[in-house]
Amino acid sequence: MTAAPASLGARPSYPWILIGLLWLVAFLNAADRSILVAVMPQLREEFGLTPTMLALLNSVFFWIYAVTAFLAGRLGDSARRTRVIIYGLIFWSVATGFSSLANGFALLIAFRGLVAFGEAFYYPTATAFISDWHRPAMRSRALSIHQTAVLAGAGLGALFAGLLADRLGWQAPFVIFGAVGFFYSFFLFRTLRDAPIRHTAAEKGKSSEPIKVVLGIKPALMLCVIFFLGTGASTGVTVWAPTYIYDTLGLDLAGSAMVGALTISMASLVAVPLGGLIADMLAKKTPIGRFYTLMIGLGSAGLLLLPLFWAGTVLTVGLVLIATSFGKGLFDGCIYASMHDVVPPHARATAVGMMTMIGFFGAGLTPIFVAQVGERFGMALAMTSLAGLYFVAVVILFAMRESTRRAVLANAQEIEG
Repeated sequence: MTAAPASLGARPSYPWILIGLLWLVAFLNAADRSILVAVMPQLREEFGLTPTMLALLNSVFFWIYAVTAFLAGRLGDSARRTRVIIYGLIFWSVATGFSSLANGFALLIAFRGLVAFGEAFYYPTATAFISDWHRPAMRSRALSIHQTAVLAGAGLGALFAGLLADRLGWQAPFVIFGAVGFFYSFFLFRTLRDAPIRHTAAEKGKSSEPIKVVLGIKPALMLCVIFFLGTGASTGVTVWAPTYIYDTLGLDLAGSAMVGALTISMASLVAVPLGGLIADMLAKKTPIGRFYTLMIGLGSAGLLLLPLFWAGTVLTVGLVLIATSFGKGLFDGCIYASMHDVVPPHARATAVGMMTMIGFFGAGLTPIFVAQVGERFGMALAMTSLAGLYFVAVVILFAMRESTRRAVLANAQEIEG
């Protein structure tokens, strides 16, 4: 990759300008995928879809995203990261717009898969790109600020999609969101600047193939499992919360999206930068400070999800979603920086791609699990049971803490050497 030209990339402030530029891309990435969550009741009525079919629309997205993210991560460690990001944005924006042409379940699945394919090229590369430009002491905060865009996009995207669908039909948000992303991509061609991929001294005389490097780091593989559990649990709740509220509490699409999606995003928007700040502070005191933050976040998310089973009003359901999402937000604020703590710079996009692949397989399974359990025992119990995944993740993190400490110290020594 080429170094940033003096016109923009050489500015001392460019690392933070970059966060601003990518923030909108991440917002659109999350908003485009959240349209479906907001309009599921209309799709159910128009095409006669069952709960399992609705779940499959989301699950197919996550499974295609998962496979593509691994390949995209590897590409992000070998190609110009700016181009991977921009061309991905163009592809998924066009696919989002064309989703409005679907006239049945088969085409909904097909367009959903195309959106997933395009979106998968963004996040593994973007997180590595941010770490290229930001020094380790500020890395959690930089990545967590970027992560707030995903949360804002999920919540506000679902809300705006619900408002548009209530007034103009379910097709409208697909067309409008897709157009915004398509035109923004041309602005990025002029403003995004590549940074050189930095290689570690330890690579001399060793294999530098990123996939082999990641597979040789046990804490990196552990984080893939943790991401599978945490992402699976949160996705099972976020996919079904608006529809659960629509069916149980009788709100319209916009109201259901506000309580079932916007509350989650707003709580996470506060928690994610806080998680990044806490992680950076704890990392100064102990090499595995970021991993302790992961434990705190996941444990809190699990405990605070349990009361959902008894919540039966708009207020109580909203409060539970806010509380559990705050805990998950602490986790989200430092998960990528944690992976970068144990993986050398030249393999970070691959590592995040691998973690995303495994995590999004979990995200594809849990909506179906909730649909199946919900049909038999009720949606409240089905969503509440996902707290168990959070608790298992905390146990794994705690059991692996010494191995993780050694990996963090070894990686830091290689970079400095």
